[in-house]
Amino acid sequence: MYSDEQIKAAALLGLILLRRRQNRRRRYRKKRTIWVRKWIQNRSRYGATNTLLKELREGDEAFYKNFLRLSSNDFDYLLEKITPLIQKKDTFMRKAITLAERLVVTLRYLATVKVCALRKKIILGDSFQSLMYLFRIPTNTLSQIIPEVCKAIYDVLKDDYLKMPNTEAEWTKIADDFNTKWNFPNCLGSLDGKHINIKAPPNSGSLYFNYKGAHSIVLMALADANYKFTYINVGSPGRDSDGGVYSNCSLADAVTNNLLNIPNERPLPGRSTAVPFVFVADDAFALQPHIMKPFAFRNQSIQERIFNYRLSRARRIIENVFGICSARFRILRRSVELVPKKMKIIVCAIAALHNFIMSRKESANMYAPQGTFDVENEDGTIIRGNWRNEENSQHFVPLERIPRGISLEAKNVRDEYKNYFCREGEVPWQRNYI
Repeated sequence: MYSDEQIKAAALLGLILLRRRQNRRRRYRKKRTIWVRKWIQNRSRYGATNTLLKELREGDEAFYKNFLRLSSNDFDYLLEKITPLIQKKDTFMRKAITLAERLVVTLRYLATVKVCALRKKIILGDSFQSLMYLFRIPTNTLSQIIPEVCKAIYDVLKDDYLKMPNTEAEWTKIADDFNTKWNFPNCLGSLDGKHINIKAPPNSGSLYFNYKGAHSIVLMALADANYKFTYINVGSPGRDSDGGVYSNCSLADAVTNNLLNIPNERPLPGRSTAVPFVFVADDAFALQPHIMKPFAFRNQSIQERIFNYRLSRARRIIENVFGICSARFRILRRSVELVPKKMKIIVCAIAALHNFIMSRKESANMYAPQGTFDVENEDGTIIRGNWRNEENSQHFVPLERIPRGISLEAKNVRDEYKNYFCREGEVPWQRNYI
């Protein structure tokens, strides 16, 4: 046991050492010379929101839409929706950044990408630095504003514009649209995934390291025939395989346990064998009774090639959705210097904004004008959408193709579709494209 004197002496020594350490830190700490830089204080007079954007809004609506990806009316609507979630109060020390500035800088951040003028290549990293000069908001403040506003956007839009179908009528409507537009009956959506590159998180090892040699999170998405997301799952580590991402997402669990009120099996038009409603996907996924993927590309019969062609027509939907999202929200085309949690919020906001814009006629005309998506002539000729003219990005890449086993039930379902496409469901031009 220590005596009271020894305890007091030890405590005094500890206090002395602590004071010395604090003094040493103060000695080497860089002293702040100014509270707020003068040019940042002039935000209300010269910031882009109150100068350039105001001028565009009053005199050039087309460029206003190009700047924010939204019409002025839709911007006002969205601002009103998120106001309760991002409202800040002025203090006696300074005025809060306005709500309009917060939303504008966030939309601009999602829409832009840094490019090297000499090599015309995407530069890794974020654009907080350039936004700071444009909007006169410090980078450390931007790093807080943008995730906060993205979360607010997702929260206010998800229930109305990113809602998973959960009734038989809603699923049947999607299946009817796929049959009418792409001649693929009993189809509930086009399924695919993309890697979104990020900076390697601290102490993450190889958890986020993908097959392309970069660190990423995975966006797994389902789209309907009208180029809208009906389901998204964001945040799985890049090292996970496609099967692992899908099997661990809530969609797989809901389908397996029949939690989505998907209609019961029914025969394809003109046939008698009942088959389940399915999602169409590429060969990165495992063939399952409710997931149709192409036949292997070796030693294909004519019937198998026809099936692959018909499936690829329906699967173009998700390709086009990913393509237009990355073309309009160009943050997806670069490696982002954000932790996975914040990047997940940003991707969710982009998906919600995509559906929101596609549902708002005024903004949709700019966001996806005629010729944006792939279209098909009467003879089956595919006219490639304008988004495909964009330079492919190494930071928004598809999932890895991995050979997998196939169940007998899944084979039978695919064979039933194959026979249908070659008989009752044949389209006149299909043999010209196999």
